[in-house]
Parts: sequence; structure tokens; C-alpha cells
Amino acid sequence: MLTLLLLLAQASAPQTPPLAAATAPAAQTSRWPARDAQVTFRNFRFKSGETLPELRITYTTLGQPHRNARGEIDNAVMVLHGTGGTGRQFLSPQFADELYGPGQPLDIARYWIILPDGIGHGKSSKPSDGLHMRFPQYDYDDMVEAQYRLLRDALGIQRMRLIMGTSMGCMHSLIWGETHPDYVRALMPLACEPVEIAGLNRMWRELAVEGIEADPAWAGGDYRAPPTQGLRTAASLLFVAGAAPLYFQSQYPHRQAAEAFARERVAASIAATDANDLIYQINASRTYAPWPRLEAITVPTTWINSADDFINPRNLDYPRQAVARMKDARFRLIPETAETRGHGTHTAARFWKQDLVELLQRTE
Repeated sequence: MLTLLLLLAQASAPQTPPLAAATAPAAQTSRWPARDAQVTFRNFRFKSGETLPELRITYTTLGQPHRNARGEIDNAVMVLHGTGGTGRQFLSPQFADELYGPGQPLDIARYWIILPDGIGHGKSSKPSDGLHMRFPQYDYDDMVEAQYRLLRDALGIQRMRLIMGTSMGCMHSLIWGETHPDYVRALMPLACEPVEIAGLNRMWRELAVEGIEADPAWAGGDYRAPPTQGLRTAASLLFVAGAAPLYFQSQYPHRQAAEAFARERVAASIAATDANDLIYQINASRTYAPWPRLEAITVPTTWINSADDFINPRNLDYPRQAVARMKDARFRLIPETAETRGHGTHTAARFWKQDLVELLQRTE
């Protein structure tokens, strides 16, 4: 789920901390010619029945829209981030440099790339804007609805060429396939399962939330100073969940270096994370449950998980069962090596770039 944890599993050099993808320096200084924009939806109604007078959705784009003979945009690609992430994380070298250049799968001379910040993330509307725990209790369905309105109403797109997503964005991709199957020509979900968040996956998430709420400094969400001890609990759990065992063993084979790296990452996460935003981000998954309606996903789909992913363990049999129920779906499990990045393999495009090429070719 947690796209933001990719940053734990890159090179051993100092990196953007987990839980801080919205402020990632690599994204801000990217060499790619990205443009930021924003749309506001008035009186946005959430599935909970709550309404926000103004819902702000911020997004980043690369490339230009192309119109076919009917005047319709036919080259739009949306990439969806994971929990705690932001659209701009897809400007990082391990993703962008593999995909956006001349002749590459998502060459920005050919495709119009749209990278939104989901509700509760990045520069889109979120609890830390001022409402704190009084912010509407959004879920994944609300997030997908806001994405749909961004594409259809704000950007005028009648049909998407491709929607792909990592972690939480992977789950959003499956929701897209069930709720708007005729709106997308191809789907590429990366690093998720097609069942409700339960078992160990829900347990560690709940422990992260409870760790924050148990800190007296949290004060029901109206804290004057960050609940540091609660954030330490959450950041530590997130660190472990996103880790890549073989890779970290090869990079940190000695105790002192391993301990120093972990402390540095957790400390940086604490400094860069808003506690209320994180609670909402984790809890947004509470209603996710695509399993009963998988037959509704008729869009050609290529779905990728990685064998060293703690969050989506390789021994779960859900993907095999799921693709058998979907009209045109293929699944691949990336083998674990000392080079793969655990859950973060989803944003290291070199591991699955050829799968994307093949998906685009079979949906031309």
C-alpha cells in the first residue's frame, strides 16, 4: 500500500524520508518539465454524507493533450500514488527517467501524463489545512470520484489511455476498473491485493493509528505540538512494513550502520509528518473491498506484485484467483533479489517497464 515507503528502499545515500513524499526534494528539483495546477470542486459530498464547501485537488502534468479526428483527447495517462505520497513522487529518477524520455513507454512527446495528489495528500485538501479530525472521513471511493471529476469535468477527457497506480493507487486502479470500466483503455495496478484490508495488513495499520492516538500530546487531534511519541510508533511500523530484507542486508551488513540508517529515517519521518493527515490516510482504506465485483473489471489489465513485499506477501493466492475472474487480466510476481525494493519495487520502473510496454502494445 504505502508508496511513500519506496524511499526507504533505494540507494543507501541520504534520501527523502518515508511519510514525507509530499515534500520530496528529488521531486521538486526534477529535470522533467512538470507543471502544477489546481481545481476546486464546490460542495463536494463524501460517501459518509459529509460535505466540504470546497475540495481542492492539486495535480501535476507532463506533455500535452492530443486530440483525435473527433476532437477528443486520446493520449491521457494518469498515475496514482500510494498512502502518504503525492503526484510529484513520479518525477523521481527511478520512475521518470525510465518512462518519460524519447522512445520510452510513456514518452511525454506522445502522452499527456497526469499526476494528481489524492484527497488528504500533498497540496490537495487535507485535515492539516485546519479542520483536523473534523475533516470529512474520506475513503478510497471518494478519492476515485474526485479523480474522475478531475479528468472528466475539469480536464475534459472522455476516455483515458491508461490508468496506473502504486500501492494505494494500485487499489484505486481496481476500483476504477469496477466503477468506470468504459472510461479506461488499460489498467496497470502495482503492489496491492484485491481484498479488504484485513489480517496482518490491517493489524499493523491499526497499531500505527493507535500509537498516535495514545500519545497524550495528540489531544484528540487538536495538538499544539506534534505528538512525537505517537509518530515514532507509526513511523517505526511503516519503516518495517516497507523494508526490503535482502536489499537492506546487502546495503547495511553491519549493526552500527543499520541502526544509524533506521534512526535517521524514522527521525526524518517524524519531522515531516502531520499526525492527523496520517491517521486519515491509513483509515481511508477501511471500506476497500473489490473482491465481490471483480467480474466488472473488463478493461485489459496488467497487474504486478513483488515477492519481497511485506504488505502484499507472495504466498497469498488472491491474485491467481482474481485474474481468473477478470475478463482480460494478466498477473506477474517479480522475484525477490538483492536488487528489488520490497514494497517500493512498485516505483522502481526498471523491474516492470517491459510489462508496461506490452500492455500498451496489446491495447493500441
